[in-house]
Amino acid sequence: METIKFKTNIKCAGCIAKNTPFLNEAVGEDNWEVDVQSPDKILTVVTEEKISSETVIKAVKDAGYTAALAD
Repeated sequence: METIKFKTNIKCAGCIAKNTPFLNEAVGEDNWEVDVQSPDKILTVVTEEKISSETVIKAVKDAGYTAALAD
């Protein structure tokens, strides 16, 4: 299993809904979640396959939001 974390500007349920089709296509349904309670709005991607961080960042960008690798 691979886990990658990103800081995003996805801040509410509406934002998550807008990102859902893009992230489901990029990393698969049920392979990601956003902690909107975190100040950094952390997107966590967990997959069995190797997914590049660029793929996830592009999917979030295509939905109209930003993402960057978390420290």
